Amino acid sequence: MIVIDGSHGEGGGAVLRSALSLSTVLGKPTRIENIRSRRPNPGLRAQHLTAVRALARVCGAKLDGAELGSSALTFRPQSSPRSGEYSWDVADARRGGSAGATSLVFQALLLSLVFADGESRLFLGGGTHVAWSPPFHYLESVYLPMLRQLGVEARVDIERWGWYPKGGGVVTAQIAGCGASFTERQGVHMQERGRLERLSGISALSNLPLTIAHRQKRRAETILRAEGFEPEIEIINAPATGQGTALFLVAEFENVRAGFTALGRKGKPAELVAEEACKDFVLYCESGAALDRYLADQVVPFLAMAEGESSFSTSCVTQHLLTNIWITERLVGRQVLVEGEEGKRGKVIITGRIDV
Repeated sequence: MIVIDGSHGEGGGAVLRSALSLSTVLGKPTRIENIRSRRPNPGLRAQHLTAVRALARVCGAKLDGAELGSSALTFRPQSSPRSGEYSWDVADARRGGSAGATSLVFQALLLSLVFADGESRLFLGGGTHVAWSPPFHYLESVYLPMLRQLGVEARVDIERWGWYPKGGGVVTAQIAGCGASFTERQGVHMQERGRLERLSGISALSNLPLTIAHRQKRRAETILRAEGFEPEIEIINAPATGQGTALFLVAEFENVRAGFTALGRKGKPAELVAEEACKDFVLYCESGAALDRYLADQVVPFLAMAEGESSFSTSCVTQHLLTNIWITERLVGRQVLVEGEEGKRGKVIITGRIDV
């Protein structure tokens, strides 16, 4: 039994998702204690509980402590990950509406189902563009394209958008499993991002005046052109049960992609939404690094499960990155070297062998 202190590092839901995803793949029984103890509402929330139950179903795990608000959980896998057709709604975990992030549930499941034999289909209900999680378009345009360099074949589609607080979004996904042979994949090295080939994005909203999306678009274009860029931003009036706005930018370089998101809320000017996303993009460009601050921590478990050394540079060493590295070292057994201070540009090198 591997025991993980859920308060370590950033102390949020990422500790739970990363640890249990690796536990599912490696077949190692794992106990998480002090779950989300650093958060204002500690313990398991709806989206975390959905991810836990989903992972348990994929590997037939025995659970202890899988309840809303629980501060400790024991997860005992009973089989290798199994492909199939799966459906989960974050709202089911709390018997009511929820904007719990579908993207976080998808990310928790992706590694497991890559290690399954055969194709899997997912149907996920909840929030698709909500705070503290990658929006659907980040998965589609940045996260999955990067993982294809490791041989991960998966796609996501959106049927209905889900904003905070109503949720109600619907996302489908297809994942091509390759079984245990994934560990035979060679690692990748992403130190240089190369030349910028395209800067595009969307200014989106649901059930609000379309002028808001136009204001977001205009402000973003003004900022980016002043910095010497020529963005291509599309306006989207998205189907949803609730209201919301977002600006998402994707930068396509020769070697990598990076994504930047800002969400609107009541009382927040459309121009400020655009400014937030553009500021993140400009800071990333100034860093000269390959991976953006969000992608860096999200790819660590995949790189750790691929044979051979991997390395990448990142625009910012974050607590999420350091926490994911700590969990990966505990479960996978590989050595991960981090060069650079927290909050600044850094480099990550994954060496050693997988401890199976």
